[in-house]
Amino acid sequence: MEQKDIFERDEEETKQPTPIPEKENWWSKKALADKIWFIILTSAAIIFLFFGFLGQFIFKEGTILYELSVNTIGKFFNFVAFIGNNYVHILETVVIIVFIWAINKIVYLIMRLITIQGSKAQTMGKLITSILKYTLMIVGIFIILSVWGVQTSALLASAGILGLALSFGAQSLIQDVLAGLFIIFEEQFKVGDMVEINGFNGKVIEIGIRTTKIQSLLGDIKIVSNSDIRNTINASNNLIITIIEIPIPYDESLERVERILEENFEEMAEKVPTIVEGPYYGGVNGFDERGVIIRVNIKTLDIDKFPARRAINRELKLLFDKEGIVIPRKQITVHTKNNENK
Repeated sequence: MEQKDIFERDEEETKQPTPIPEKENWWSKKALADKIWFIILTSAAIIFLFFGFLGQFIFKEGTILYELSVNTIGKFFNFVAFIGNNYVHILETVVIIVFIWAINKIVYLIMRLITIQGSKAQTMGKLITSILKYTLMIVGIFIILSVWGVQTSALLASAGILGLALSFGAQSLIQDVLAGLFIIFEEQFKVGDMVEINGFNGKVIEIGIRTTKIQSLLGDIKIVSNSDIRNTINASNNLIITIIEIPIPYDESLERVERILEENFEEMAEKVPTIVEGPYYGGVNGFDERGVIIRVNIKTLDIDKFPARRAINRELKLLFDKEGIVIPRKQITVHTKNNENK
């Protein structure tokens, strides 16, 4: 990969006006997974209230739905008798909730400590935290239900059927989750890597269960569904060759310029620590109206290519000023015709 510069500002780095974001409501801000959980829990609450308040009047006595409405769910709506008869279950429920909450916090703190060790650990930590969070919620719900005497085996069978039904309606969500797991375990990229995904260049700032977030050099954040990630270029571990082309006047001694550069390259490298290899002289690349075009090459990590190029440009300009080497500019010569003799 090559980058070219003649002491000009890079077009990619020109800051564009930031559009004023439109106000979003609370629903549009939620991720797809959160929306699905909200719909499921809300539907369950509505069904629960329906059976508790109206089931005994709608369903025929002796049927399973009537028994469910009166003897199972209906018990929750006689609050005074409910608390008096089930205070032990209530205390057990509170203890279970506090216990699950404490485990979740402990896992979160452990993951925070692990993420200090590097970007890969940070990526794995976020994924594991998300998975454990939802796993603990589901396990906690089943434990609480078993405390209240609910047959969890039947619920597990129902949950399996419900999960099968949901899988057909949430295939994209499942694909995103599986793709996210493959991205992490195959180490395609990690948090902090500079990548190009589907034509978008930027730094990976988050890899979630469902989506990956990439931030461009301009600060724009692109959110890509994991299953939509097809073509990826990870440039974080590869050295990028940056080429600086400098015009030298025709009346300047080329050998003198080459000698000055070779004598000062080592000092330049010390002043620009983001340079991994170089700088080194790349030879004469051509000629134009300004003079002889010479090249200076450096190698950097992709994330450092722009800062390193700006820094080496500065060092070259200071060196040329010190040695009296003029960097010629483009000039236009205008010839006028004398009409006095006509």
